[in-house]
Parts: sequence; C-alpha cells; structure tokens
Amino acid sequence: MRFDALELAIQLIRHIRPLVERLRTRNADAARQIRRAADSVPNNLAEGRKRSGQDRIHLWRVAAGSAEEVRTALRVAVAWGDLSEADAREALQILDRLAAICWRLTH
Repeated sequence: MRFDALELAIQLIRHIRPLVERLRTRNADAARQIRRAADSVPNNLAEGRKRSGQDRIHLWRVAAGSAEEVRTALRVAVAWGDLSEADAREALQILDRLAAICWRLTH
C-alpha cells in the first residue's frame, strides 16, 4: 500500500541531494545537518506507519520536526549565500506539502 507521506519524503531527498552535495563544499556542517534531518523524515514516517496509538503519533511528530529542521537549514543556507533562493524553492515547496500531510497525520 502506498504511503504518500513516505513517498514525498523520498522525493525530497532526491531533490535536495545535489543541493547537499553543493553545500558540502561551502559549509560541510550544514550539509551534514541537512542530511541527518532529511534521513530522519522517511525513517520516522515508515516506523510510525507500523506502530499504533501515541507511539505512532510521536514518530510522525518527530518526522514533522525533522522536516522543519531541513526547511530551516535550507533557509539559513540561502541567508548565508551558500545556496540561492532558486536552488531552495522547490525543496521548500515539497516541505510545505510534507508539513501539511504530517499535520493531518498527527491531528
């Protein structure tokens, strides 16, 4: 069965992969942080899918928090000039959609 949140999280990783690679040359710490947070999103969504009750909701909230961390780290990279606004635009749109899905999963 398809889990749209998980598929969108994988799409996010595919989209930000070249951004993280580019960022690694300018700010390796930020690149590592984005990668760790981005990895957390699908992992927690998938684990939550197989849990129940508050355990499930907790994992989906962690996924939402990690997605927000990715969003903020991308915005900070843009603010520092390490990425352009155009570079981050589509990733931020994917993150908006993912945040909406996570909100619906947890409320």
